[in-house]
This record gives sequence, structure tokens and C-alpha cells, in this order.
Amino acid sequence: MRHLNSYSKLGRRSDHRRALLRNLATSFFVHGSIKTTLPKAKALRPIVEKLITLGKRGDLHARRQVAAYLFDTESVKKVFEKLSPRFETRNGGYTRIVKIGERFGDGAYLCNLELVDFREHEGKARKLVSDQFKEKKAKAAENAKAAGQQ
Repeated sequence: MRHLNSYSKLGRRSDHRRALLRNLATSFFVHGSIKTTLPKAKALRPIVEKLITLGKRGDLHARRQVAAYLFDTESVKKVFEKLSPRFETRNGGYTRIVKIGERFGDGAYLCNLELVDFREHEGKARKLVSDQFKEKKAKAAENAKAAGQQ
């Protein structure tokens, strides 16, 4: 019996669906995060997690399997050199789906698929906030100094 053994077809033929998921996976590893529709993200998540697990294995056969799936050699290197050491102690759950909202044109649900410890945006936001805080503090010090001299 094959009850509940279906998967999302994404409204495409099998070859088109495979090419779509390979392109999304390659883009995901290049950028670390991608913005896509919710069904595509849900279909992509297990593929990305399996590729990262292969990267953690680290042998030649695993490297060839990842290279056979991804289109870009840069992304293959990134899986094995950067992501594998980063997730060495984690046993799965390398990605998260953050829902954004609906797309204006067709109402499709959009989301970000990103790595769990995705740091690029967090660091920029923290730096921006800390820079703004430092500027306000410097202005306040200047105002206090100017008020004390008058």
C-alpha cells in the first residue's frame, strides 16, 4: 500500500521539476538564502538537507554525488568546505522557512529558505544599529559639551 506517499509536483513535468529544484539548490548554496514560493521551498528543503549531510560525510563518492546534482562547482566547494564544518555537530534541520507574505500579482505565498545560522543579514543589522547608536551618543556628547561652554 502506498498511502500518503505522494509529493508536490509543482505543476510541472518531471524533467522541468528536477531542473527547477537543481537550479534552486545551486542558487541556495551560492547565496545562503533564497526567496521563493512556499511549495517550492517545502520541496527544496529535504534536497538541500540531504546534500549538506553528504557534505558532512566528506568522501569522494559523496562529493561526486553532490557535484552530479548541483550545476556549479563553486556551490559544491561551499558545501564541503564551509557548510560541513559549520554543521558538524548538528544532526539535521540545517534550514528554516521564514514566511514573508503574499505576492502582489498572483497572491502566491512567499518565503525565505535560509540556513539556520544564517549570519549575513543579522550582522549587517546589528552593525547598522550599533553605528546609529554611536552617532546619537556622539551628538549628545557634542551638545552637552556645547551647552557646558555657553
